[in-house]
Amino acid sequence: MTAPAACILGCAGLTLAPDEAAFFREADPWGFILFARNVADPAQLRALTGDLRASVGRDAPIFIDQEGGRVARLGPPHWRSWMAPLDHVAAAGTGAARAMALRYRLIAAELRALGIDGNCAPTCDVATADTHPFLRNRCLGTEAGEVVRHARAAAEGLLAGGVLPVLKHIPGHGRATADSHLALPVVSADAQTLWQSDFAPFAGLRDMPIAMTAHVVYTALDPDLPATLSPAILGLIRGRMGYDGLIMSDDLSMGALRGTLGELAAAALGAGCDVVLHCNGDRAEMARIVEAAGRLGGGAAVRAARALARRREPDALDEAAAEAELGALGHG
Repeated sequence: MTAPAACILGCAGLTLAPDEAAFFREADPWGFILFARNVADPAQLRALTGDLRASVGRDAPIFIDQEGGRVARLGPPHWRSWMAPLDHVAAAGTGAARAMALRYRLIAAELRALGIDGNCAPTCDVATADTHPFLRNRCLGTEAGEVVRHARAAAEGLLAGGVLPVLKHIPGHGRATADSHLALPVVSADAQTLWQSDFAPFAGLRDMPIAMTAHVVYTALDPDLPATLSPAILGLIRGRMGYDGLIMSDDLSMGALRGTLGELAAAALGAGCDVVLHCNGDRAEMARIVEAAGRLGGGAAVRAARALARRREPDALDEAAAEAELGALGHG
């Protein structure tokens, strides 16, 4: 059996057109990712996830960004609404870790019911006074230790619900003052500060199955290349940080990166990413990604298999009891 392509791709709309399904059958991406453009209602989403897996003939992972708060592809009337993570942590106080476990266990239940088994959450970046507004209230704390506690609880809640967590944005995006969707952030903090603060949550969560890179330049480690494209930084993530899970790039079509999509895919994989992410569903762009990415092999294939092995049948959940406990912990 041929190995899948070393990429995760988006699809165009609410349904999978025959020509789109044929493209995915030939391209055979390792996984898929969904966005608001792909969401109407539960029945439609269940059909779409089924069709995506049928197009590649296997139980491919399907991801979504469902942090809750501003970054939520699912919302009322079919799915729950949530406070921003940092606001929820503040409201829960000393019960924040338990609140994050319950929050993401309930989110996992909603995702699994739709055929979605990967969530690009939790955000493990450390919030600072200068963190760009696009990111700040998506974080889980303002110091490394509390981020580790809250992010671990969130990740374990997802895993208990049969959903793979994706830590983001490794090695740490919180000190960036630009929005990487639009421009390339440059962080000039010294290496010691980065390792003691920004990078520490990811070291503390090194046992988690998947992490997504930061499109951020850290001048103390590599003055030229963002982490996604930097062999030096990805080498430190594998070495000093000790992270041996699957590393996926952030979206290669974001404004932070310069170069053709083929060049970026090859550079990210060459630097040490295991799979590359492309989100907008543009067929011509996806074809260039697939061609440049090649097939999943070597250590990347081992890490991908190990990540998928972390998927499991959900633990039992009393949703009413979980919601009542969350309410007592300050969720509004």
